[in-house]
Amino acid sequence: MSLAAVERRTLPWGDPLSVAQGLKDRSAALALLSDGGPLGRRSFVAAEPDRFWLGDLAGGLRLLREADWGRQTVGLIAYDAGARPATGGRPEVWPDLMLARYPAMLAFDHASRSVVAIGRGSGPAAAAAAADRAEGWLGEAASPAAPPPPAAAFEPEAPAEDYLAAVADVVQRIAAGELFQANVARAWRGRLREGAEPFDVLLRLAGRASAYGAYWRPGDRAVVSNSPELFLTFDPATARIETRPIKGTRPRDPDPARDAALAADLAGSAKDRAENLMIVDLMRNDLSQVAAPGTVRVERLFEVERLPTVHHLVSTVSAAARPEVGPPDLLQAAFPPGSITGAPKHQAMKVIASHEPPRGPWCGSLFHLDEGRLTASVLIRTAAFERHADGWRFRTLAGAGIVADSDPAAELAETEAKIRALREALVGP
Repeated sequence: MSLAAVERRTLPWGDPLSVAQGLKDRSAALALLSDGGPLGRRSFVAAEPDRFWLGDLAGGLRLLREADWGRQTVGLIAYDAGARPATGGRPEVWPDLMLARYPAMLAFDHASRSVVAIGRGSGPAAAAAAADRAEGWLGEAASPAAPPPPAAAFEPEAPAEDYLAAVADVVQRIAAGELFQANVARAWRGRLREGAEPFDVLLRLAGRASAYGAYWRPGDRAVVSNSPELFLTFDPATARIETRPIKGTRPRDPDPARDAALAADLAGSAKDRAENLMIVDLMRNDLSQVAAPGTVRVERLFEVERLPTVHHLVSTVSAAARPEVGPPDLLQAAFPPGSITGAPKHQAMKVIASHEPPRGPWCGSLFHLDEGRLTASVLIRTAAFERHADGWRFRTLAGAGIVADSDPAAELAETEAKIRALREALVGP
């Protein structure tokens, strides 16, 4: 069914997390919850898609080239879907691509403190009915309260010594000229307590909201993400593409002087700047595949962004897309994100696979499509959940970019800093 007709209604402000709380048990409940800052001005809440699809990446990208799948569509690409050309036929631990199309959606503008109910349908009456449904969700909002820690344990899948050895191996491979950088990760897993659910984790992250926070629960799977990293945006009206790779991390410190010193150390670190620059060059190369000649440029380099638990070094690369290029072409050209693979990308993914089992959703991408406009995050700071007979089980990871002068102990500490917020959301301090 076509969703060519659309109705939009501007409504008074409502808290998106409260609205999401009221919808959390609906079919394929969705909450794209931003922090309200410059990069996260808008949040979106929806439920009850009229179409759902899962399958291989190539088939899903073909679907997205159809106009009806480009309107209020949300998708999740698992990391392994993009890595498979380099890693071969590894076990599939999560669908390569999941898509859902939402006729009704609420869009929250944090800057103007307004909400737009969006309804789409085959004609004006169907669009109005969908807008009615979205507007009604505001009345179902429930004041959320942070629950107790929902998980009893947060167990590493392998001892820390294995990660130290993996880092040392990658450093040796770099010295041998095999590659320049690889993002190698550690994994943790556990089970939620009886009666607890993935949405509880989102509630416990609310005080540490990021620009690309998200909750999505299609069936017996769910993801909770507190990602600060933009993979891609695309605006068809201007043809502008943007990516903001993160490379370089320091922990936050409660002492202001110490915290400022850590940020300054990150800003001046030759190692972290070199690591960041490698990925900037990789993303420039990826974007050049779909960009008009001469339009790829680095707008900002080595900016320090301060998040609740870490400082990050972030750069911004932009381009103008060629006239025939759309969101599926961008995703095909650039996925998986360079910041969580390495350089050269193909070889980095092979090296990662030699040290890690399949990643699933972690370091894949969650994206939102609306009339050809694309926003896609990198699924770092993300936990994946699956419901079994004994309840919800989760798995999450944290990685570090390994370069020639990486110190294994320092890279191990970096993974601990990166996983801190999610670990505390699951099991407490």
